[in-house]
Amino acid sequence: MEFLQLPIRTSGNRKFGLTSIIDKGTPIGELELILKDYHHMIDIAKFGMGTAYVTPNLKEKVNLYKKYDIKPYFGGTLFEKCYSQQKLPEYLKCVKEMGIEWVEVSNGTIDINLEERLKLIKEIKNDYFVIAEVGSKDASMEMTVEEWQQEIKLLLEAGCQYVITEGRDSGTSGIYDQHGSLKADLIRQLVKGIDSTKVIFEAPTSKHQSFFINELGANVNLGNVNIKDILLLETQRSGLRSDTFDLEDRECKQPL
Repeated sequence: MEFLQLPIRTSGNRKFGLTSIIDKGTPIGELELILKDYHHMIDIAKFGMGTAYVTPNLKEKVNLYKKYDIKPYFGGTLFEKCYSQQKLPEYLKCVKEMGIEWVEVSNGTIDINLEERLKLIKEIKNDYFVIAEVGSKDASMEMTVEEWQQEIKLLLEAGCQYVITEGRDSGTSGIYDQHGSLKADLIRQLVKGIDSTKVIFEAPTSKHQSFFINELGANVNLGNVNIKDILLLETQRSGLRSDTFDLEDRECKQPL
């Protein structure tokens, strides 16, 4: 159907308006059925929570995502585990052998200081596309707006393609409080000083996703999306759900 006036969505090999899903162990048969219908709505797939290390058919799943032009990568927790055990060379070798082109550099679980992360990004950016993450999985760790902005800017200047704002798969840390409420004032101040098309906001629930869509428009980058919610998210981006119903009447806040 093409008779309604809806927000204009980016498409194809999108640079923004990205949807990044989290794969927490989706069976490959189920995954193939989902991707057959909805692959054009997905841009990036993260193997979350260290699952990449224990997934029995990992190479097959990686290839399946690539078949549908979706960028797969291993989540930051596995990167941090390898860093903590001084196994980054082995980790990067495995990534390359898997045919994965994207690497996440994060410090959500262990403290890797910013200077060290910037150094790592500069070392690998010529061989991989780098995604970095800002914010801690510890909900008690607070950062000022200025600290968020400065860290994001430095990570992008170091060579990252995108920066992720921490939120966990549960939406209980980073840009959220421990009860799952989004720090709305923080987000509104944060985006005033950065290029939000280069930021992927972790938004695991429909409520979280609606906030970002209403604030930043249909083409905001969203991450940690449940693969089973892909179609519902696209209805939100298109102003077809009650919580984003008047989206087409608002000024688009990102370039098309």
